Amino acid sequence: MRPPLKAPSPEAANKLLGLEALRFLTAFAILVFHYRHFSFVADKPVGLVPERLPLYGPLQAFHDSGAFGVWVFWCISGFIFFWKYRDPIAERSVGGWKFFVLRFSRLYPLHFVTLLLVALLQPVYYALSGNFFVYLDNDLPHFLAQLFMASDWGMVHGYSFDGPIWSISVEVVVYFLFFLMLLGTRSWLLNVAVVAACIGAAFVHTSGQVTNCLALFYIGGLAAIARRAVAASRFRWLIEAAAWLVVLVALPLTVSLMRDRLNLIDFPLFLTYTPVLLFCLSREITLPASVQQAVEAAGNMTYSSYLLHFPIQLMVVIGFTMVGARIPIYDVRFFGIYLAAILLASHLAYRYLEAPAQNIIRTVLLRPRTSAARTVFGIPKA
Repeated sequence: MRPPLKAPSPEAANKLLGLEALRFLTAFAILVFHYRHFSFVADKPVGLVPERLPLYGPLQAFHDSGAFGVWVFWCISGFIFFWKYRDPIAERSVGGWKFFVLRFSRLYPLHFVTLLLVALLQPVYYALSGNFFVYLDNDLPHFLAQLFMASDWGMVHGYSFDGPIWSISVEVVVYFLFFLMLLGTRSWLLNVAVVAACIGAAFVHTSGQVTNCLALFYIGGLAAIARRAVAASRFRWLIEAAAWLVVLVALPLTVSLMRDRLNLIDFPLFLTYTPVLLFCLSREITLPASVQQAVEAAGNMTYSSYLLHFPIQLMVVIGFTMVGARIPIYDVRFFGIYLAAILLASHLAYRYLEAPAQNIIRTVLLRPRTSAARTVFGIPKA
């Protein structure tokens, strides 16, 4: 008689396609927001009329507030990390070395390439224009800090080289704390305590980007814990209906009531609304295979689009400067070409750089020592 089939693991059963789609939308928002870089002289826009930016009507939220995408990214990261690593780390099946290799192989190869690319391109632009483009602190200390993904650890100040990496630098600190804290406890109360401590720091004006990231990361993790807990609840559909009601009603109502005062509550709003949104979007979704592959491919491009869009912008401004032409920043066709070029480059970068480099690094660094020794010294396997 055949043994009973194992039930699929939560990770296998639920590919978090809703979160993949949200990741892509969030990355897209940042691409649109940073489109205004084409109006910059040094680190400031000159003569920019935001209302004339391409497709400003339908994309106004992205053009004006796309920078908030970083907060959404941090919250999504928290959800995914608690979803994937909470139990394995607490149970010691994923140790410190494996966790480091998994994160290093995912983040560092593309970061290293884009850092070198911008380090080569910025002097070219400086020679043509007399200024660096957007991110000005391009010196050796900032380069070394970026080399170690430590640009926002307090050792240097100011944006430099591939500037958007600053948010990843902050997140790296949170990864370290996440791993250490899980060695102590996996209780959801830890998430509540971390978020409360970060909110308290904000009230006494001692918060910064690390505490913001911690709060969003751990509230996102709380959403992942809730998703797992609700899966076994007999009140699951009632809980999900209430969550969807919050998602569909709370944000429009808050925006309509606060209007021009949203800047006063932006962080509390994201801190409360985003985890509920992630909880809703993380339910298991069944899609046709072709659509699922497209969603997964879009999610895979988010990191590459985040790191590649500034080097691509830099190449564009160098090209226009060399020929003495003005960038048609208000032209919809130019805007479309800009987005298409980044998405194409991101797809190619993931397929031919990120994924292969990730596999090589993990194969080499996570290989059992005896196997590694045989490979190094040419000893055939027994």
